[in-house]
Parts: sequence; structure tokens; C-alpha cells
Amino acid sequence: MYFTSDTIPALDDRLVPPLVLGTADLTGFAYQDNGYDSLVERIGQSRTGSRADAEAARLYDTAIACQLAFRRAEGLDLQDHALDHAQIFRVRAGAHKPLRLLALAGPGDLMVNTPLDFITNAIDVRLDLLYLRPDRPLPPVIPDHDVAFFAQSEADEASLVRLKALFHAWPRPALNDPGLLPSLARDTLAQSLAGVPGIRSPEAVAVTRAALESGGPIGCDFPCLIRPSGSHAGAGLALAETPADLAAYLRRTFARDFFLTAFENYISPDGFYRKSRIAFIDRRPFLCHKAISRDWMVHYLNAGMTESADKRAEEAYAMAHFDTGFARRHAAAFEALHDRLGFDYYSIDCAETRDGRLLVFEADTAAIIHQMDPPDLFPYKQPQMRKVFAAFEAMLRRRADRDCAGLGWRARLERIGAVRAPFALS
Repeated sequence: MYFTSDTIPALDDRLVPPLVLGTADLTGFAYQDNGYDSLVERIGQSRTGSRADAEAARLYDTAIACQLAFRRAEGLDLQDHALDHAQIFRVRAGAHKPLRLLALAGPGDLMVNTPLDFITNAIDVRLDLLYLRPDRPLPPVIPDHDVAFFAQSEADEASLVRLKALFHAWPRPALNDPGLLPSLARDTLAQSLAGVPGIRSPEAVAVTRAALESGGPIGCDFPCLIRPSGSHAGAGLALAETPADLAAYLRRTFARDFFLTAFENYISPDGFYRKSRIAFIDRRPFLCHKAISRDWMVHYLNAGMTESADKRAEEAYAMAHFDTGFARRHAAAFEALHDRLGFDYYSIDCAETRDGRLLVFEADTAAIIHQMDPPDLFPYKQPQMRKVFAAFEAMLRRRADRDCAGLGWRARLERIGAVRAPFALS
């Protein structure tokens, strides 16, 4: 059963949801070589509140720990149990958090929602997470907040209908219109950017296993990249240079649906591949990392950045000169991206083609923007990420201030607590 018609909950700042450590805290702890048992011990030491709230928080955080330990199925099962206990959670991060942010999230793995606590844990923002379950209505009362953020990075058709209706009826200013989510699909993004001057977004097509095994046209020339639909972070991604490579790949996977993407050889003259993650906050670009690797499949964690002082020096230079270098070179391409995507906050993984165009691999609202890298090895990262996080906080404050300046009579009464009754959303 899907709920496509909701009643907007009453807003009450006296409501305190179960307190959780959250994804950012636990991921950062795991990043320091702490295993599952250490994560569980950390979760146990953090339990506070009533017995029911403490149990809901324990289940929620343990679900994250399981996923970090590659126990995905167990983690999703624990998440379901946590959401049976509560639909709202508050990320435990500091006592003084005057700006109140509510994220509307969806159940699922760690790639399903914008990982906001990686940002909010570092700034003066209180983060509450409201989970929308497809088989349940919204809770009758939720914490009041200054800004809402629609955090789901993907949604099926029924969920999208619900999210769009909620976004347009929400009683507080809302960021990241979920109606834009279809534009992030690999094939849709490539189509919308095709022919845009200064941008290369390789053609991508959705295809079934049956179509690939039939021996007919695959909709993409060789060499091409293949990955299961819905996969992220390079999971299941492979380069097929010939039909034989494609057939061998299909024998190694049980997946039924795939994306094929034309392969763009973006190798630099020195034999390295360079891939950047750029966050856009109210249309302003920020370089969050630059990975340099001998392998075409570049991921920051396997690019050898910690082992190479030369690579780190290049990344530091790129960050210091981003506004006058990369961002200036691709300013027109960035504007075209904004015109087609329109999110308040999103990121791209990108590179530069050999002829100097912006090579866009993917655009997403769920990529991790973080400051977990050790400052002794990456001293330039902390100042850069503080700039990113400050820009995000400034965006939230602009939206909150704009709302306060233009409040109607009902919203003003709600702000001071005179009106608390929910109203219907049709």
C-alpha cells in the first residue's frame, strides 16, 4: 500500500525524537579502522533517553553498523525494526544547534538519502530525520524546524507522486525538489546534456539481460561500460571492449537490468586518470576531492592518495586554484548543468576530456561530502571542507530568513505556537 495523500503533521519543537549517532559519526569511526564489534560497543555506550527511545536508536545505529560491515541484508532488516519503533530520529551532535533542519528520508541502504549529517555535524545545525515509509502515513506530530530538505536520492513512481505533493505543500521552506529526481538517471542525464557546448556526457542506455543475450544491437558501441541498474560507487562496473567481454560479464552476474555507457578514454598525457567530485550549493561549485590514478575506474579510496605526496600536492593545488582555474574554464558548462538539474544541492563526479570539455560521469544528491581524511596527511582538506560546510549553512539560513520575511498570517501564528493543528494535503 502506498500513501499518496497525507496530512501534514503538527509542528511542535517540544518533541524530542530518539537520539542517534548517525551515518557520519559511525562511518568516521569505521574509517579509523574500527570494526563491527567496536561500532556496536560505541553504539551501546551512547544509549540515552527512555527505554523505548534507546532501543529505537540502538536498532537504527546498528543497522548502519551492519551496512558498514558489508552485512547489507541484516542492516536493512534492523532498519525496518527501528522504523517500527519510530519514524523520526535526531542526530546527536553538539548541544547548541539553533538552526533546525528536518530531512525527509526514505528507508533503504546508505546510498538512498543525501548523507546530510556529514555536513551538519560540522556546522551549527540541528538535524532531524523523518522517514517516509510507503505503507504508512506521516506521524501526527513532528519537531518544528526552520528548513526542510527532501533527502531521498531515488524514488519509484508512486513514491515520487507522494514526495512532489509533500514538497509543494510543506509548511516550511523546502530544499531539493524531488520532482527533479528523474533528471539524475544515467540515461536521462546523458540525453539532456547531449549537444551542450563544453560538456561531454557519454551516451547511456538502459537494457535488459534478455536483450543483451539475444545478440541484437545493444544500443551502444564498444568499448562500453556495463553496470547493474541501481548500483553505485562502482559496484559491478566493468569495461567491455568486445562482445566476448560482455558475454563473460553476464556469466558472472545474476542481475537482470543494466546500464551501458559509452567509454570515454580521458587519460592524461602523463598516463594518469583524474576524477573530481564537485558539490554545487545554490549553484556555486566547490571542489571536494580530486583523485589521481593509473586505473580508468578512479575511486578516491583506491587511487593511492595517502601513499603519494605528489598526488596530494596536485589535489591541494587544485583546491587552492579551483575558482580561478577549473571553475572558470567550465563556468558555461556549470550553468548548463544548473539549468537542466535545478537542485539546491547536488554533486557531480567529473573529469576533463582530452579536448578540454567537462566530462560528466554522473550527477547525484547522495554522494558523501566529508572531512574524514587525516589532517596530518591532508592539511589542505580541512580548510576546504569548512568552506563547503559554511556555504551549506549559509544556504539554509538564507532560506530560513527569506521564509521569516515573507510569512503569511497562518505561518506566523504557527511560529509562535498559536496554531498547531495539522492540515490536509490532497
